[in-house]
Amino acid sequence: MTDVRPGDFVGAQQEIFSNQNDHKSSIGHANSQGKAELGASNNDGVENEKSDDSVFGRQEQETREKVEDVPPNGGYGWVCVACVATINAHTWGLNSSYAVFLAYYLANNHFPGATPLQYAFIGGLSISQALIVSPVATLTTRLFGTRVTLLIGVFFETLSFIAASFATEIWHLFLTQGVCFGWGMGFLFIGSVVITPQWFTTRRSLANGFAAAGSGAGGLVYSLAAQAMIRNMSLPWAFRILGIVACVVNTSCALLVKDRNKQIGSSQLSFDYNLFRKLPFLGLLLFGFLSMLGYVVLLFSLPNYARTVGMTASQGSIIGAVFNLGQALGRPPIGYWSDTFGRLNMAASMTGLCGVFVLLIWIFAKSFGVLIFFAIVGGCVAGTFWAVAGPVTTEIMGIVDLPAALSITWLVLALPTTFSEAMGLEIVISNGGTYTGAILFTGFMYLGAAAVLWLVRAWKIGELEKEKIAKARSNSGDADHMTGVLELGFVKRLFMRYVV
Repeated sequence: MTDVRPGDFVGAQQEIFSNQNDHKSSIGHANSQGKAELGASNNDGVENEKSDDSVFGRQEQETREKVEDVPPNGGYGWVCVACVATINAHTWGLNSSYAVFLAYYLANNHFPGATPLQYAFIGGLSISQALIVSPVATLTTRLFGTRVTLLIGVFFETLSFIAASFATEIWHLFLTQGVCFGWGMGFLFIGSVVITPQWFTTRRSLANGFAAAGSGAGGLVYSLAAQAMIRNMSLPWAFRILGIVACVVNTSCALLVKDRNKQIGSSQLSFDYNLFRKLPFLGLLLFGFLSMLGYVVLLFSLPNYARTVGMTASQGSIIGAVFNLGQALGRPPIGYWSDTFGRLNMAASMTGLCGVFVLLIWIFAKSFGVLIFFAIVGGCVAGTFWAVAGPVTTEIMGIVDLPAALSITWLVLALPTTFSEAMGLEIVISNGGTYTGAILFTGFMYLGAAAVLWLVRAWKIGELEKEKIAKARSNSGDADHMTGVLELGFVKRLFMRYVV
């Protein structure tokens, strides 16, 4: 698919500005001659006009520089990708390890009086709080810059782990491992998620895939590490060690990462209600909503599912770690092939494939080997939304509106992430402790998300064809031979091959 870049229309903009300046120059010269004949008393007016022209010229120059900005498509951008991947490992990766904590809470009466539903709610609460603070994080980025936003996140995340180590009642966990950790993760995530797309054009999805893979790598490491620390040390010391490590690593990345908000003229609006008037944007929101309903259940349920089919806590933690390994391995290839076969094509197809894996493999996985296989292949495609959220939103909404669009997206996704794991566990309890109903729920949510994004893809094909026709008409005045795709209609565009 051909990217629409600012450089494609820079030449036309320069010619327009040049003609305007030549016209202003000739008028200014004629006026100066006429006013010289009238006397020196009018010279101040001439100087004022020249001053106004000078200011106007500077404004035009700034506009041209803003339009002409083209991302370097590499360079220091790869350092930023490494930093963002590391931040993801120490935010979303650490959050993935909650599956191990959840299995421990359910198997041990560590907090007397707490119910399984309350434990499940904590995992979803951390994700939803990360998304709810998105408007605030976007606002702090606009007012104080990206680095300050990231350091605020470091503070809250470190505080959450240290405070959780002293928790003695379930509501302490709600405030620490749920709310406070979610705030820290939110400021770190919102502050860093828009950086990678700003540095790349043709390699945007590949770079975003590498950045998103950090969460899978972190989940792999910290799922195994958390289980080992809980077993060999204690739950409080597991929290403290994770907090110290996260503080040091995230602070280092916050000092190294650089954004390009000024170069691209990013809007940085916390909430732009005008975006709701765009039907494709609503489709993207529904795609994310359904994806999260399935993803959170899958992410937090595997270790406990392993226990319900007769496996040990150690085997459950290994399955959770392997699932995160699958996420780390799967996201970069999804990003790479997105740049080749189309971002919407890959996002929709991989999301649908995850639904198929859930319904055909997980539902029959009763042994350790089969569950390991599912964790690998399912993990590769389960987090597709996180790998494509930035590039796909850029594709539909444009790079300038990306921060505002993502801010709204995270806010909307707070609802499914809060309740999806609790819903899944409630389905399990209502079915006598079996996961069949929860598995069916997860699979159909993924398939529904894929179907919605495929509808957005059909709309995008029509928009691209309109742009081609408009460009052909402006160049040759005749684009009748290019109207074939538009004449197919929306339904037929659903089934056509197109790189988008």
